[in-house]
Amino acid sequence: MPPGNRKILIIDDDTIVRQSVVAYLEDSGFEMLEADHGIQGLTLFHEHCPDVVLTDLRMPSMDGLQVLEKIHQASPETPVIVMSGVGVMGDVVKALRLGASDFLIKPLVDMEVLVHAVSKSLERRDLLAQNQRYREELEVANSELKEHLRTLEKDQQAGRRVQQQLLPPSPVKRGSYCLEHKVIPSLFLSGDFIDLGYFGDRYLSFYLTDVSGHGSSSAFATIWVKHATTEIARNCQLFDGTRSVKEDMNTALAEVNRLLLETRLGHHMTCLVGVVDIQLHRLYYAVAGHLPLMALLTPEGDRFLEGKGRPLGLFPDSEWPLYEVDFPPHSTLLAFSDGILEVMPPQDLLDKEDHLLHMLTDAGGGLANVTRALNLDAIEDAPDDIAVLSLVRGA
Repeated sequence: MPPGNRKILIIDDDTIVRQSVVAYLEDSGFEMLEADHGIQGLTLFHEHCPDVVLTDLRMPSMDGLQVLEKIHQASPETPVIVMSGVGVMGDVVKALRLGASDFLIKPLVDMEVLVHAVSKSLERRDLLAQNQRYREELEVANSELKEHLRTLEKDQQAGRRVQQQLLPPSPVKRGSYCLEHKVIPSLFLSGDFIDLGYFGDRYLSFYLTDVSGHGSSSAFATIWVKHATTEIARNCQLFDGTRSVKEDMNTALAEVNRLLLETRLGHHMTCLVGVVDIQLHRLYYAVAGHLPLMALLTPEGDRFLEGKGRPLGLFPDSEWPLYEVDFPPHSTLLAFSDGILEVMPPQDLLDKEDHLLHMLTDAGGGLANVTRALNLDAIEDAPDDIAVLSLVRGA
């Protein structure tokens, strides 16, 4: 909103100061209201709802702190800048505790200081208003998610059912590929989540995400991720052939990252994202701070795929390298959340990974074999959630 549409109320019993401030701010493009005492100022405030209030501290009948307190009670989002000719620290502390957005010492030798204080107060107010609007829009768009959250709060078992219903079916077959998954929560609700999508007859996509924390709040974040990724895929028209796979994968990760930072869910997450070109038998993937990396078991040998990238929800303006490898016949791609490392016997991380790869080599392909080899069905009271995704290519 330009300055000309911003309304500022100044309350000051010093006519010369008041008129000089009014003249300068009007020249700067603001619409001005003025009052020479606190009672008149409150009347103008309720009649005109200004965007910012400037009030002197020392005034007869009603001082600036009283004005500040009453305005803050009536409209907490309205910035109030207190001005005083006496720079007493106690006054500054009282004003800030009552909600003042700034405190200026008179005389105002440089009026640009005042313009800067007004502009910063308006920016903070706009940011709070934008966040509030976004939250309101998100609540409207996510009414189903709110219902899920209420269910989670009332009944953990119902919450688990909701989370399971949002997981994709297993197994899923697409061409010569078969995708299966399994999620084992450490509590009744899991912060690990798996989802997949289809884009035409060519691309099969999947992600495995590990949300920080445990319990209901982490589980809610996984529900949010599913909704967000679905909206992003639809709104950004991902993998429709107009852009490269690399551009589309980075768009998806960047949007999830941005939304996580803006919505302030209180969680960050690691993620593995993969897209398989089932015509060219090529795997494209990205890593967002996730361990362990995906394992590719092929007739020629087994290995962890390389990869690195920042987690989601911690750093703005991040980018994620795109990796690609061939997906040979009779090969298996396996992805795990880091909870699998917690149940590996070695103490050192590298030893845990080596042990895991050795067990996967012995197990062979397929989720059933992996589950049996790692004894996942017998795990009780796991220290962390465990998610497993298996993608097998036949002939």
